[in-house]
Amino acid sequence: MNLPTWDVELDCEGMLCPLPVLKARKRLGAMARGQVLCVRATDAMARIDLPHFCAEAGHHYLEARDEGLMTLHLIRVG
Repeated sequence: MNLPTWDVELDCEGMLCPLPVLKARKRLGAMARGQVLCVRATDAMARIDLPHFCAEAGHHYLEARDEGLMTLHLIRVG
């Protein structure tokens, strides 16, 4: 699977819901439209919460990739 490259990486390893979403929201607000954020998360709920947040906030949830216990979530700023 080829994932797009990203501009900014956010490490949310070990953080539980809702912290990955809250930290992603803050970071996305400081990024330019079209840039891609990679959220590194271990909380399984991030797989549900991040796409839902993106749909409501106007960002584009691109894809997720499992890397062991970590999941990389790619979000394009809308």
